[in-house]
Amino acid sequence: MVVASSRLGDVTDALHGLSGWRAVAGGSTRSASVAAGLAALCGPDDETVLIHDAARPFVTTTHVQALLAALADADGAAPALPVADTLKRKDGETVATVSREGLWRVQTPQAFRLGALRAAYAQADAAEATDDLALIERSGGRAVLTAGDPMLFKLTYPEDFAMAETLAGAARITRIGQGVDAHRWGPGEAVWLCGVKIAHTHGLVGHSDADAGLHALTDALLGATGLGDIGEHFPPTDPQWKGADSATFLAHAARLIAARGGRIVNVDVTLICERPKIGPHRQAMRERVAEILQIPVGRVGVKATTTEGMGFTGRQEGLLAQAVAAVETPA
Repeated sequence: MVVASSRLGDVTDALHGLSGWRAVAGGSTRSASVAAGLAALCGPDDETVLIHDAARPFVTTTHVQALLAALADADGAAPALPVADTLKRKDGETVATVSREGLWRVQTPQAFRLGALRAAYAQADAAEATDDLALIERSGGRAVLTAGDPMLFKLTYPEDFAMAETLAGAARITRIGQGVDAHRWGPGEAVWLCGVKIAHTHGLVGHSDADAGLHALTDALLGATGLGDIGEHFPPTDPQWKGADSATFLAHAARLIAARGGRIVNVDVTLICERPKIGPHRQAMRERVAEILQIPVGRVGVKATTTEGMGFTGRQEGLLAQAVAAVETPA
């Protein structure tokens, strides 16, 4: 198999204990990677070699058997599907229909005689080829197409992965988490809220930077995935977290979710206080939270309200933050 040089160690770890494989470092292009794989093979010219994109996960033995049969009288073979959709070419503002007659969508795996493929790579400019069958064509070899399969679709766009998970029976669910945090006002000249420092007549009292917004959001994410709460992961009794940037806590929760195959759908934070005014800082807060969670800012909500002078927030004894998070995870 051919993998990026930076991932060779990961492959070794993943396939530990298995035999019959060898990994080599790929190149900067697809063709360069295939050439590296060919250089690592030492079989005779009439041996069959198959080249397959890892981005097409649903290959079956039926696909492979059809390709091997097609090689009986060809130098290269690939599965392909006829183009069924109407094709348009857009040039600036001009749109024109393109004939789809005789057009095919070529897939992988592609099968070759090792000697023919080596010769094709030696003769043709491989850097310009989008698949290996094209090199057989350029070198004068005989290329044939076998029956393609819609299941051999390529994972290219984010929605492709969701489709693949559905086809593979990997159901996913959306889980909701809620977080609440409060801190009292104390001496200070600024306050941290949702990752943004705001000049103020007081500061919030806490073991870390007392960012109630990020604390509530961290708990919401942890709660949505059943991973406990912020106190379990970052005990207030631990001196290493004294004065810590609460972005550390939120990023940790995001990493835990990602490690379990989860995806943060959206988050929403409500800050309850009489002061400071949140409106002028709301967009900066949204952008900072989105940066920490590595999600689009459109998936982040930050709101503020008061209690009309009632309760501890109304008396300006402290600030309260509430957060809700939606997380999609494997079922």
